[in-house]
Amino acid sequence: MSEPQDTNADVALGADRSLLIVEDDRPFLTRLARAMESRGFTVDTAESVEEALAKVKAGAPAYAVVDMRLGDGNGIDVVAAIREKRGDSRTIILTGYGNIATAVTAVKLGAVDYLAKPADADDVYAALVNTGERPDPPENPMSADRVRWEHIQRVYEMCDRNVSETARRLNMHRRTLQRILAKRAPR
Repeated sequence: MSEPQDTNADVALGADRSLLIVEDDRPFLTRLARAMESRGFTVDTAESVEEALAKVKAGAPAYAVVDMRLGDGNGIDVVAAIREKRGDSRTIILTGYGNIATAVTAVKLGAVDYLAKPADADDVYAALVNTGERPDPPENPMSADRVRWEHIQRVYEMCDRNVSETARRLNMHRRTLQRILAKRAPR
């Protein structure tokens, strides 16, 4: 009998394929977990900082995908805990609230990459197995109007679809927000 040949995924992942996904958006977490399992990872999930820290304490994964903002805290705490427990772990941060300061902090604490949501499974996989070369920029990036609209929608959902609270948090007039919410999403 001949020995099975290594696939590209086997070579890229190495022997330890443990992956921890920390995300509080359950549908996204489920989709990403399934996609990463199909790419050869052994996936464990957590929906909060507390749950993730407990799993890291029990055994730090070789790979991790961590959402920046979670219901009970900051995903950067999870990145720091993973780096402290296992220095060779490859961790990436996912966030819908990207800015330079948080990206720098995440990288200083051990993240190897920082992806803005919505990131698909191919982007996440590429970031996890990337060994140094930068991927090509996307062919069709979101427009600035679309990014703004997505941010407004995210805050609106976080405020339980309360227009007044959303307007207060975004520091905009309530009527202006209502007009934006009534329109279709820009391309």
